[in-house]
Amino acid sequence: MTDYFCQACSQSRPIEVNRYCCDCGQPFSLLPTASLLSPSKIAQRPPTLWRYREALPISNPESVVTFDEGMTPLIHTKSDYCDHRLKLDFIFPTGSYKDRGASVLLSKVRELGITRVVEDSSGNAGAAVAAYSAKAGVDCTIYCPEKTSAGKLTQISLYGADLQLIPGNRAQTTLAVLAATATTFYASHNWNPFFLAGVQTVAFEIAEQLGWTAPDAIICPVGFGSIYLGLHLGFRQLQQQGLIEKLPRLLGVQSEACCPIFQADVDNQTEIEPMKASRETLAEGIISERPVRDRMILTAIRETKGAFTTVSEAEIKTGLETLAREGIYVEPTSAVVVKALDHFVANGAVDKDQLVISILTGSGLKATEKLTQLFEAGQMGCIDD
Repeated sequence: MTDYFCQACSQSRPIEVNRYCCDCGQPFSLLPTASLLSPSKIAQRPPTLWRYREALPISNPESVVTFDEGMTPLIHTKSDYCDHRLKLDFIFPTGSYKDRGASVLLSKVRELGITRVVEDSSGNAGAAVAAYSAKAGVDCTIYCPEKTSAGKLTQISLYGADLQLIPGNRAQTTLAVLAATATTFYASHNWNPFFLAGVQTVAFEIAEQLGWTAPDAIICPVGFGSIYLGLHLGFRQLQQQGLIEKLPRLLGVQSEACCPIFQADVDNQTEIEPMKASRETLAEGIISERPVRDRMILTAIRETKGAFTTVSEAEIKTGLETLAREGIYVEPTSAVVVKALDHFVANGAVDKDQLVISILTGSGLKATEKLTQLFEAGQMGCIDD
């Protein structure tokens, strides 16, 4: 059976219902799987994330909780500067890439015989955990900030989860859920390493879709960092197994309203200092005053020669409109990647004619109420043809 591993202590710890972090306070990781991925075998399997099952830490195939999710489209998009493609990772059963992590995490929950879980979320992860808990027959309680988009809260409730709305910001929601972790398994998309094990499949898919090669760079929204870290874990494993030659440069995007990783990168900090959100932002899904896996994020930046940038509220709106003009309807958190590409071109992180992939993480249907308000207020639909 897979154990937790603490990179800070270099010790293994057993998986227990009421253990979500090491005694030293650091989040757990999983040791890399010894099983090798075989492109020839993978090609013969159904187009789901479970085609990479050798890299996923589930021993019993009967424990797998799945909606046949995965293999999301990778499409070309307009760019006069580079070969820019979009990974449509919002095309999942619950409308966000978080289904990758939820499928593997709830499969482990079922394999361990756990019957009740708790999770805290700004919306998308909560919806994913609630949906896969319903599929697995596991009781689920989701803690969300009370200002979370109404559509996401309705989605969580309809899956049958016990929804707990917490006054205040995202950090206060995390504090609220921790009281329940003393007796209930914490199915956290931030703390639990099995969630990251699922998210790494986005790297496997991209490599396979590119003929088992890596792009030059990947741009993604970053709050707590699950997709950024999943990309790093996945591509690093592919490189170690000799399936790709290089790691792509990982380029993260944060909102100007809360950007502790960006600031740590700019200042060459050895750890990410907490940063209070200065205001509300359209990109609610990437508000994290301090990511719990800060050491792993800084390592990923260093190992991939990565970089970070921030976008304003006006740039988020422009990103939404730009994508919509191409027929792509995403939530504001996803749209941060559009103007971020311009920033990375301007600062030299992206060179001309490179292959660059932007990850679109959440469906616009998640935020239709908020987007409707912007449109009716005249703050959307302003791009000139």
